[in-house]
Amino acid sequence: MNLFSSSITSLERGLNYASMQQKAIANNIANVDTPNYKSQEVSFKQALRKKTDLLQANRTNDRHFVFTYSSDGTIIAKKNLSYNESGNNVDIDQEMSDLAANQIYYNALTDRLSSKFSSLSNVIRGGR
Repeated sequence: MNLFSSSITSLERGLNYASMQQKAIANNIANVDTPNYKSQEVSFKQALRKKTDLLQANRTNDRHFVFTYSSDGTIIAKKNLSYNESGNNVDIDQEMSDLAANQIYYNALTDRLSSKFSSLSNVIRGGR
């Protein structure tokens, strides 16, 4: 039995993804001047594809539950082939842009999650 709705679980997964993305971006920014460093990114699709290839679930009736699997993603090296003279492929402008976009995504998720918990708190107090 789930204590919370599936939307809260989905928001939690989104926050986990945003957190992992934040770590990868911060690591790239921190290593912008490190020779031969290869920038990293979080690949949710690749991790999901690996996991779903292992799954075997058959629905023999439309009334059966749909079998789904979720993954938080994996950190992989970017396929960016433009390197500077030190062998480093971090583009600081792109990383800062990704950082801002990830921050907006994270803030939207935390705002929505806060709203969900406020609604639950209101229900627990009896609407007062």
